[in-house]
Amino acid sequence: MSTRALRAVLRKLGYDAHGWGLGRNIGPTANCVKGTRDLLDHLSDKHQRPVSLIGWSLGGIFARDLARRSPESVRQVVTLGSPFRLARHSQSRATKVFDRFSHLHVEHRTLPLESENTPLTVPATSIYSHYDGIVHWQTCLDTPGERCENIAVMASHLGLGHHPASIWAVADRLAQREGEWKKFRAPLFLRPAFPKPATPTAADPVAAHDTAA
Repeated sequence: MSTRALRAVLRKLGYDAHGWGLGRNIGPTANCVKGTRDLLDHLSDKHQRPVSLIGWSLGGIFARDLARRSPESVRQVVTLGSPFRLARHSQSRATKVFDRFSHLHVEHRTLPLESENTPLTVPATSIYSHYDGIVHWQTCLDTPGERCENIAVMASHLGLGHHPASIWAVADRLAQREGEWKKFRAPLFLRPAFPKPATPTAADPVAAHDTAA
């Protein structure tokens, strides 16, 4: 339900947009792990081309995992407020909710996430906000590279999926030709809606931890 507005916009733009069809996201349950893998395999086989993955919050961490598992099936990954660089449970206000369902999880991970020691091999865009309110914004920062970027918007965590700036950025990323990728550049009339993105530095405790890892 939370991504319905975003999917509706993308469909109007001509994309074959799909929700994950697994109900409420309560973590890496057996149904979630198998369901997301099966959906990616189904869509890539159906269209005979790589699929773009858009993940919100925890869904973005799952999307990055899928891209590592099946890079040949993934065109790019776009995340919305996804704390894939979480180093401490205190950096997320959703930790208690996540732990409530831990007995159903088939994957149990330690922090910082070991998977994030290896950069994605597909283009990656992290959309985040200094006004997130749920996760620490620094936990959403990826290390910029040739095909990796961070885009800052002014939205709450729960608003990222339907905030106009977020939707614009997602649509812009999807509009690139397959096999081509350039970093996001907002049009002049919209630049006030996109604050200058931060870059992880050695002074950043999250980035420093990851660098040491």
